[in-house]
Formats: sequence, C-alpha cells, structure tokens
Amino acid sequence: MTTTVELTRFRVAPHRAQALLDARPAMLADFDADRAGFLGARLVRLADDEWLDIVDWRSPEDFAASRAKGANLPGIAAFFAVIDALVSAEEGQEG
Repeated sequence: MTTTVELTRFRVAPHRAQALLDARPAMLADFDADRAGFLGARLVRLADDEWLDIVDWRSPEDFAASRAKGANLPGIAAFFAVIDALVSAEEGQEG
C-alpha cells in the first residue's frame, strides 16, 4: 500500500516549545477521532527553533479532506495556535 506523506516545517519561539509539546496529544486525539485516513504522525525538533511534522495518510484524498477541515476541533486549534510561522509544506508518496 502506498501512503501519502505530509511534511510541514514550521517555526515556534523557544519559550513556546513546551506549549507545543503539551498541545500535541490533544491534536493527535482529534485527528484520530475526526480525520479519515490518518495513520499517524511524528514531530521532529530541528535547529533554529524549527520543527518538522511528518504525517502519514492513507491517500491523497484523505489528506486533502483533512486540509479542508483546518483547525476545526479544539485540540487541533490549540496546537496550530502555538506555531509562529509556516516554513514549508509538502506532500509526497511513500513507496
């Protein structure tokens, strides 16, 4: 099975890093409950206050449907609220 991989790189101020980590479990729980095709996610801390969120989706359609929903639930909104700047967002196929 080929999965769709979402790669989102963003910046979070150092004093907000713990808030990001604290918000993560509720965000993932909301994704599990509300996003068809959500397979899992990994959060990687990079240099210079940047983070990389690697999210696996069953299909490109599932990923597109998730993007259309945006921050529709409190846990997702709280996680997104801590992000200071989007650096890049990409989509690819794992194969």
